Amino acid sequence: MNTEVLSIHNSTLFEHALEKAVALLNLGHVVALPTETVYGLAADALNPTAIQTIYDTKRRPATNPLIVHIASRQMLNDCVGDWPERAEKFARSFWPGPLTLVLPKAACITNGITAGLDSVALRWPGHPFMQAAIRRLGRPVAAPSANLANQLSPTSAEHVLTQLNGRIPLIVDGGASNVGIESTVLDLCGKTPTVLRPGMIHLESLQAVDPETKNQVPLKENELKGSQEPQLSPGLHRKHYAPQARMKLLSWETSSNLESKVAALGAKLEKTCIICHDRIPSPDGFARVSVIPHDPEAYARALYGELFIADREEPDLILVESVPNTPSWHGVQDRLTRASTD
Repeated sequence: MNTEVLSIHNSTLFEHALEKAVALLNLGHVVALPTETVYGLAADALNPTAIQTIYDTKRRPATNPLIVHIASRQMLNDCVGDWPERAEKFARSFWPGPLTLVLPKAACITNGITAGLDSVALRWPGHPFMQAAIRRLGRPVAAPSANLANQLSPTSAEHVLTQLNGRIPLIVDGGASNVGIESTVLDLCGKTPTVLRPGMIHLESLQAVDPETKNQVPLKENELKGSQEPQLSPGLHRKHYAPQARMKLLSWETSSNLESKVAALGAKLEKTCIICHDRIPSPDGFARVSVIPHDPEAYARALYGELFIADREEPDLILVESVPNTPSWHGVQDRLTRASTD
């Protein structure tokens, strides 16, 4: 299959790409579209065959549900079996944007989307092209990240092409994603709003809307579920968002301390890539040293891109400096922890 890449940097190109993308979606194909979080592998959410194509293309486990993207109140009403006042408050505060709400599903949402669960994960994306595609299609779109399962999520068209070239007919190039990691997922099916997957809308912001909101169970408890059980949300598998190279997350005090830790991990300096934000070592001797700003939003925007670059070096080890354990960093910390799991 030939994979076409279409830019949208002016109105004419935007319309051409929109027409092509929607035509393919109508035919049941999957296409890679830009969103503000990461690039999504989109398909008509009401077409079971297209949904299965997402799983086949990504090699995604059937236990991992998909997020359904909407762009109108009517689509929202069609997708959920119940829309409580609590959900309305969160939607008013954060939609369109990088927040996914888990709610009881409507009859039109198939088990293929939800991994057999009675709930559906819904998001109203903020990216103008994604909104336009959903509205032109006239139906909700299922769109997990446009990558192979458990591998690095793409924040540019180039990243999508690296993994899915020849597997999909179209990638729409909307430039770099401006959030950079996947959406926060909030479960509203129980008595208490619960964060299932942290993101850049963090717990303190959610508690400003509803003080009862609580965080997800700790990662170690979550791992006990095992990969064969249906997951309540995307992104809950033990290993996820990972580069091809071995990756470790740790802290160091000095360059010599860092070198000792690299040696203890059985890696050579010249085959080790460093990603840091605070303790910046000399680049001498390492395959690559990159610095991401010590700011959670800027860090999130840069993270996957830096990991893609490091992976291209084909290193023995990617060593990432630990990030702060504070609410604004929890989304980034979650991605790094899962990516560095053996």
